[in-house]
Parts: sequence; C-alpha cells; structure tokens
Amino acid sequence: MIEVTNLTRRFGTLTAVDGVSFAIQRGDIFGFLGPNGSGKSTVIRMLCGLLAPSEGEATLDGIDVRRNPEAIKRRIGYTSQKFSLYEDLTVDENIHFFGRIYGLANARLRERRSAVIEMMGLAPYAGRLAGRLSGGWKQRLAVACSLLHEPGIVFLDEPTAGIDPVARRELWDVLFRLSSEGVTLFVTTHYMDEAERCSHVGYIYLSKLIVCGRPDQLRTLPEVTPAGHWRLEVTCDESRRALHRLRALDGVVDATLFGQQIHVLAREDVSEAALRHSLESEGLACRDARPIEATLEDVFVMLTRARAKGALASNGAGLDFAGRRETPA
Repeated sequence: MIEVTNLTRRFGTLTAVDGVSFAIQRGDIFGFLGPNGSGKSTVIRMLCGLLAPSEGEATLDGIDVRRNPEAIKRRIGYTSQKFSLYEDLTVDENIHFFGRIYGLANARLRERRSAVIEMMGLAPYAGRLAGRLSGGWKQRLAVACSLLHEPGIVFLDEPTAGIDPVARRELWDVLFRLSSEGVTLFVTTHYMDEAERCSHVGYIYLSKLIVCGRPDQLRTLPEVTPAGHWRLEVTCDESRRALHRLRALDGVVDATLFGQQIHVLAREDVSEAALRHSLESEGLACRDARPIEATLEDVFVMLTRARAKGALASNGAGLDFAGRRETPA
C-alpha cells in the first residue's frame, strides 16, 4: 500500500528527512512519532505529493509520489494539525464544499454526506457554524471532509491534539472502524497511549527513522532492556528525591520519572530489597516496587539516548517495519 525507500528531503544545507524507509500494508494503523522538528510533517508532505523528495522513492498504491503527485492527491485523505476548514460556513456547507472539490456528483455527494455525518456523529451540528464547534467536533468535521471521496489512505497529523479524553477515545473508535474496513491510516501523535493502539509504530529523531515495528516488538528490543537487566516501577512520596537517589545507586543503569512513578532499569543482581533499603536509608518511604515490562515511552527514551550517543545504526535497530523480514511472532 505504501512503500518508502531512502526518502530524503533537504532544504538548502539542512537535511530535514534523512534516508527514511518503511512499508505499510492495507488496513494498518501506522503511528508516526518523534519530537517536534524531527521530520514527521515533512514526511507526510512528501507522501501526500505536496513536496518533492530530494532523494529516494515512495509509492502509494503503486503510484510514484514524485512522478504523479496529482494522482496521489486524488487517492488520499488528509487532516492537518491546525483546523483548516471554513469557520464561517456551517458543518453541512463545509461538507458540501469539499465534496465539490473532490468532484463528487450530486447523487454521490448526498450519499457520502449522509455516510460521513453518520460515522462522525455530526447530525446534531449540521447547521452550526464550524467556528462555533468545540475542538473535538472540529476534528470530527475535518476527518469527515477527508473521507468524502472514500480514500484508501488517510493521513492524520496529530488529530487529537488539544481535545478532551472522551473526544479522543471516540475519534479512535472511528479510526478502528476505518481500519477494519481496509482503510490505511498514517497517524502522527505525541500520546503514548495512542501509539499503543497502532498496529505498527515508527519513531523518527533528528531526521532519521530510528526504529519501526509492532509495539510488542519494540518493548522487547535488547537495546531497551539488555540481557542481564530488569525493569521496576518504584513509587515514593518524594519522587524527585527518590529519583536522584536511585540514579546514584550502583547497578542502576537508568531511572526516569513517569508521573509519580519511577521506572528503573537495573542489573539483575540489584534486588528489590536493595532498592528499598537505599531509599529508606535516605529517609524516603518506598510505597511500592514491582517488576514491569518496558512501555513504549521507555522504548523511545532509551533509543533516543542511544541515538544521541551514536550507539545505534541508522534506520531501526535491525527491525524492518510491519514484519516484512522480521521473525514471526
């Protein structure tokens, strides 16, 4: 469905995207993550035919994005980070306008209007000005407009940024429905819980794709939890003091604060009792310490640090996205 090989984009002397490669199959939900400025939006712009690559190749449904960008645009849907519909038009008028942009005939437009309004739950707001919708309903309208022409691939650039948890959950219910119908979804997000919902995840850092794979694969990478080590979650009342104490403890490789909990990577010879004793010797009450598996946030923190130290080869710690050459689970 989407094949990307050595995709590169330069702006003068700046390399914004550097040799990115991955593959996405029909119906996949691909979560694309990375810090701001890492190259996510530039990759999307190239895949949407809005920006020509400097090097490399990308095809969507077998169509080359460099040679035939206009054909690409007819086959995809796109929802941007910023609400880009017409706030002085009603919900219904926006849908009608974009249906015309996509070239839908009257009968087909009426059919698709009804379908997307039903899918996104927009019927009660059809006559309301788009500018008077809440953030969550604006996003629903934007997604509805991107689906009017029944694209096989939909790009959603941070679709849940700034909307409440209930609206986020409801929007993801729609995305799961689309995926089950064979629509391929390319989603950028900063939310780790959303990354966990994706069938596959890619992480880009400083213009390079560090790793791609299924979430369960990434959590078990040896670079994340090396052989002879284990992970614990420690809960203390004074979490910041506890964090500094744990980082100073012999055998603790890494300690990172996640809310009120501390995720610790330690050698296997460092026991839970030793951790508790170290904290209590400093007057820190340890309320809980238990073994855990790495989270995706642990994965990205560890791989980012390793990349910063030059410890990883480029393009993915040996993993090929979507299991094309990986060992079967």
